[in-house]
Amino acid sequence: MPVTAPRVIFLGGLGRSGTTLLERLLGALPAVAPLGEVVHLWARGVLADEPCGCGEAFGGCPFWREVGERAFGGWPAPLARRMLGLRHRVDRTRRIPFVGHPSLEEYVAGYRRVYTAAAEIAGARVVVDSSKHASLAFCLLSGGVDVHVVHVVRDPRAVAHAWRKTVERPEDGRPMTRWGPLRTCLHWTAQNLALDAYTGPVTRVRYEDLLADPRATLSRLAASLGLEASLGFLSGSTAWLGPAHTVSGNRLRFAVGPVELSRDDAWHDALPRAQQTLVAGLTWPLMVRYGYRGAAA
Repeated sequence: MPVTAPRVIFLGGLGRSGTTLLERLLGALPAVAPLGEVVHLWARGVLADEPCGCGEAFGGCPFWREVGERAFGGWPAPLARRMLGLRHRVDRTRRIPFVGHPSLEEYVAGYRRVYTAAAEIAGARVVVDSSKHASLAFCLLSGGVDVHVVHVVRDPRAVAHAWRKTVERPEDGRPMTRWGPLRTCLHWTAQNLALDAYTGPVTRVRYEDLLADPRATLSRLAASLGLEASLGFLSGSTAWLGPAHTVSGNRLRFAVGPVELSRDDAWHDALPRAQQTLVAGLTWPLMVRYGYRGAAA
């Protein structure tokens, strides 16, 4: 019999836009299971055995071990390599919005089984996948998954500053990829245009609004997603977070306890003025669309 997936909240947007933070906050709501960037589960979890958000190695995490047993009878390496091969053929930005492919059904079935097993084990009605890539959201939608995209946007100048910084991977200390402002502009524009074209349910959230008023922003988002807005974990600008079984994301996925929700506006002084002007010039149509205007946006 076909496996029926739970509702999926898919956080889409370009990296360094606040998706990991938003996932942690959504994951604190009742009956919601945050899973991290599931697109990287196959390489970073199954094959590389990187740590789960709970701190255990993927292979040693009881939650993910049970998910694998229930979904596939375990986490065999050939399955992970098969999913990575399918991703290379099926899950491509250039295929948006027409993602039809002979292997689409098989590719989506892998995610459906992960979502279903994770929801059952967590006792959740909804799972959160913060994979970000618009192409995966289109694949899931085309494959019949009940998926609601939360389109997370951030001022492109702040994103450009974040991508130019040297940041260590929390899993192994290696430096993460760095981009110059031009490449950031291209990816920021491509991902946001693709998510603007998404034909399923979508709700847009700005990073700046989330940090300016977490309670109001989360309340509105929960209402849009049909979730219970039980926000007892918020106290002013502090969120109290428990452990989460997330397979990939930035270092915030390991945070437990009080987390201060403070907006990072370092780009105003740290990003050279010429680069601010370049980024704004290359992205201004979408900046205006998303409500970003002037140097103080």
